[in-house]
Amino acid sequence: MLKQSEVASDTYRHGNDHLIELRDVVKIFATAAGSFTALKSVSIEVDRGEFVAVIGKSGSGKSTLINMITGIDRPTSGQILVGDTAVHTLSEGRMAVWRGQNLGIIFQFFQLLPTLSVVENVILPMDFRRKFAPRERRRRAMELLDQVEMSEHANKLPAAISGGQQQRVAIARALANDPPILVADEPTGNLDSRTAEAVFRLFESLVAQGKTILMVTHDSDLARRATRSLLVHDGEVVNEYIMRALPRLGFEQLAWVQSHVEVRHYATGQPIIQAGDHSDGFYIITDGEVEVLLPQPDSPDMLVDRLNSGQFFGELGLLNGRHRRATVRAAGSNVAVAILDPNEFFELLNSSEATRREIDHIARLRARQQEPSYG
Repeated sequence: MLKQSEVASDTYRHGNDHLIELRDVVKIFATAAGSFTALKSVSIEVDRGEFVAVIGKSGSGKSTLINMITGIDRPTSGQILVGDTAVHTLSEGRMAVWRGQNLGIIFQFFQLLPTLSVVENVILPMDFRRKFAPRERRRRAMELLDQVEMSEHANKLPAAISGGQQQRVAIARALANDPPILVADEPTGNLDSRTAEAVFRLFESLVAQGKTILMVTHDSDLARRATRSLLVHDGEVVNEYIMRALPRLGFEQLAWVQSHVEVRHYATGQPIIQAGDHSDGFYIITDGEVEVLLPQPDSPDMLVDRLNSGQFFGELGLLNGRHRRATVRAAGSNVAVAILDPNEFFELLNSSEATRREIDHIARLRARQQEPSYG
């Protein structure tokens, strides 16, 4: 169950601070051609009320990642913690009960039972779970169908309604037992753009009501509208703050950046770059906050800005071919930055004209300020 103390700062029973935590999860499948590693030491965290899009090309491992959370697949190693439950330790019987209590799963192909009416499809999970009294189930099913604007079709068979309407019914069915988490695997994959937009707006309204949603999607435009995105590439999750710093890059380009950066950690007050130094890299903040300080004649350095996770610095010196004019130092403990060397930075710009324009724009804004400068 997803129990937690009402005190927000308390951890869950297994020490996780977040609603969903995957810790160093590895999944290896045995195939006729040998073993295949679908997930490579994946660690992620999802909080209550988040709308998380899981994106990546076909075969990247995104569906395997979702299957770890739902218990459909078991990890080869690592931990999967959802609320107070260590999902990876559950037996098959306990897993089915846990899943029915805590998850609503929405499939790409709807999977409504064809011989049951729309309202009967929504009632069915309540019959299995028995969370609601029999006399309450039809009333609740109709309320859910009304929420997804399908109550007028309640007595029709699934074949009598459109694909978009069937997906709405599937969402109502997923909500039947009032689960705190909804997991949707390509829920708009078989829908036209207008219907997909309507389904996405429905998801947004559910998040506003307090639901947590994980949605696997190949639609990068929809993914950008979620609270955040997790990009899976070749079984690894690309750092979300690299994605946030470089939003114009495609899947392959983001994966290239992650594979080429050097990650460094800094203690509070430790300089990351120093005014007067040679411009030796492009820095993306992946954890914590940094302070930007400008040297002043005959006085202490002046604090001119603070930058947070998902922002970058160091581009101005590289683009202008000069030494650093500002010092950047860690403002808190355990600040982490991902660094591209100059050659990799310019290779990145050459690979994405949109990213080049965006970084050039930010560099011009910083340069116009004259004082302060960002190095």
